[in-house]
Amino acid sequence: MKHTITLIKGDGIGPEVSDATVRCVEAAGLRVKWEIAEAGEDAIKKYGTPLPESTLDSIRKNKVAIKGPITTPIGTGFRSVNVSLRKQLNLYACLRPCKHYEGVRSKYPGTDLVIVRENMEDLYAGIEFEMGSAGARKLIDFIAENEGSKIQSDSGISIKPISRTGTQRIAKFAFEYAQKYGRKKVTSVTKANIMKHTDGLFMRTAEEVSKGYPDVAYEHRLVDNMCMQLVQKPELYDVLLLPNLYGDILSDLCAGLVGGLGVAAGANIGDEYAVFEATHGSAPSYARKNKVNPTAMILSGVLMLRHIGEANAADRLENAVAAVIKQGRDVTYDMKPNRDDPTAAGTQEMADAIIRHL
Repeated sequence: MKHTITLIKGDGIGPEVSDATVRCVEAAGLRVKWEIAEAGEDAIKKYGTPLPESTLDSIRKNKVAIKGPITTPIGTGFRSVNVSLRKQLNLYACLRPCKHYEGVRSKYPGTDLVIVRENMEDLYAGIEFEMGSAGARKLIDFIAENEGSKIQSDSGISIKPISRTGTQRIAKFAFEYAQKYGRKKVTSVTKANIMKHTDGLFMRTAEEVSKGYPDVAYEHRLVDNMCMQLVQKPELYDVLLLPNLYGDILSDLCAGLVGGLGVAAGANIGDEYAVFEATHGSAPSYARKNKVNPTAMILSGVLMLRHIGEANAADRLENAVAAVIKQGRDVTYDMKPNRDDPTAAGTQEMADAIIRHL
């Protein structure tokens, strides 16, 4: 079967890791037509926006996209492309596997965790009131009158919405993922002992959803305790189900357990559309140097292959990546014991080595 997939190369190092990923995905056996779409700094110059409507239309048509890292301009009115994609396409589930591959330096060999993060709600919903604004003053007065709680008049305020509907669908996503890929346990993570009406709702709803999946174990942990548990005994955990903010923080923590963002794949998935991307940034200072590690983006391609039903190609590509990393010869500088090792491979040379192992 031939697939049509939207390809957003991104900026900074994005085009280099995107090109490496395209070559590896095709070499794994995928029959694909890449539909090139634009986003990021170059798109601003051309369209006046970092996320043109034509790019959204391409994803809506093809249902699947893979995206290189994109720079969010600092000090401008432009919103993050990643945030905009999630909002516009209702990509409510952020999926971030954190798996250790032999050959990657880590104090936690054998770690194999999956972060499932709710993408649309919580403190990242973007409902904020600037200090001194009319909205902030009204909210402070309302809370004082109705709750008897005094908030300092010079406060900025963020609202933390967590809904039963949003929690049900992300919890179902986590349990369906666990069932599909043979995972044994889902652990929800909140601060429900303090935020009883938001995190407490998330915890209670996740527990209700868990009853529909008796073959998958379920438990709950408080987020502060979970951080300690992960650095002491990550082997006790499997799929972690989290609200937006905690999911963002713990996904980086778990990436650190397995070697860092250079090997951390990611996906943002909704009921209709899915966008796959490496979790690291665009590193513009390394652009066009053929130096950076393409592993995270290539592994995001593996996630994409599984999502579109190309499991054999996904397994072949992941095994080839693992073989190159384990061998340790044709890897980029950051994966060498000495980062100044002159034998380090470039971005495209590492991709070449992965292709040879397919």
